[in-house]
Amino acid sequence: MPVLNSAAELQDEATKWRRFLHQHPELLYDVVDTAAFIADKLRSFGVDEVVEGVGGIGVVGVIRGNRAGDRTIGLRADMDALPIAEQSGKEWASKTDGKMHACGHDGHMAMLLGAANLLAENRNFAGTVVLIFQPAEEGGAGGKAMIDDGLMERFAIAEVYGMHNFPGRPVGTFAIRPGPIMAATDEFRIVIKGDGGHAAQPQKSVDPIVIGSQIVNAVQTIVSRNADPVGALVVSITEFHAGFAHNIIPGEAELGGTVRSFTPEHRDLAERRIKAIAEMTAVSHGGVAEVSYVRNYPPTVNHPEETRHAIAAAQTVAGDEAVDKEFAPWTAAEDFSYMLEARPGAFILMGNGSTAELHNAEYDFNDAALPYGISYWVRLVETRLAE
Repeated sequence: MPVLNSAAELQDEATKWRRFLHQHPELLYDVVDTAAFIADKLRSFGVDEVVEGVGGIGVVGVIRGNRAGDRTIGLRADMDALPIAEQSGKEWASKTDGKMHACGHDGHMAMLLGAANLLAENRNFAGTVVLIFQPAEEGGAGGKAMIDDGLMERFAIAEVYGMHNFPGRPVGTFAIRPGPIMAATDEFRIVIKGDGGHAAQPQKSVDPIVIGSQIVNAVQTIVSRNADPVGALVVSITEFHAGFAHNIIPGEAELGGTVRSFTPEHRDLAERRIKAIAEMTAVSHGGVAEVSYVRNYPPTVNHPEETRHAIAAAQTVAGDEAVDKEFAPWTAAEDFSYMLEARPGAFILMGNGSTAELHNAEYDFNDAALPYGISYWVRLVETRLAE
């Protein structure tokens, strides 16, 4: 069964919503106008309840089916943009300097709004759908904030589903897998304290740049020599700050980086080895290393049964061949992970065509994908809440 006719008919309207949201990006929890736009649209569709201010500024809509049912499922879209100056050149480019929807959250909102419109009109399901519009996905853990505010309990959500666009995959295709689909993301900072001095007499100094260079090299062995090669782990040092003149050995240097992992074992291993390598390397050269390690979003882990429901819904929209059921885990991170820790569910990726990559100043969501995302949401509800 292809894209819903009703979703195709809604494409022009959904495109208008998407482009309006694209022109007016807001960051993290400061999505006041975006949240108001969403709430107003939901009310205009006739959803049963619209609750604002969940998790600070999140918006929740509730739609009850025309048949009795005990199950409630949640569908989530993210609302925030990124602090990037847009360079897409599109007519609907951002009107706010230094901010843009470079990750497609404008498209995610438009697709869930489209689904809300159709679901509220037809109500061809048994049970309840909760529409979750979440702030602060881009580093602010807005999903966790909504959960901490009682999202799952207040709305009796039993299962939760998310979706994200994926540049480089054809429009009309989907990708998913059971188990880990996106990585945990952590960050670390290493401050190396040596003893500065004249560059002409290095023997009288403890050079933190040399220590830092040794640490950079040694950290690369965590993946190649400590981690199980069957798994997946990324450790990257992305910052190295030291020195202020060509003839002075500084007293301190600072390194920073990120860790991406899919299992608790790899996450623990990376933290333990980074600390040991930095501290021991510094001591062996006569210096000291202070390591701070911050755990951010956990891995996004799809539940097997709910993944099967997501696959079935995607297949009704795109066909069997257009749904990749064994997508290789992606090392980007997602705070939908917190929702999947709180309730069973699944996160699916949807093709966005040959657009620029995510978090790129030239990126733009592909409006041709809107009917596929709208149809997926509607089919997921109708099949999961069939009786």
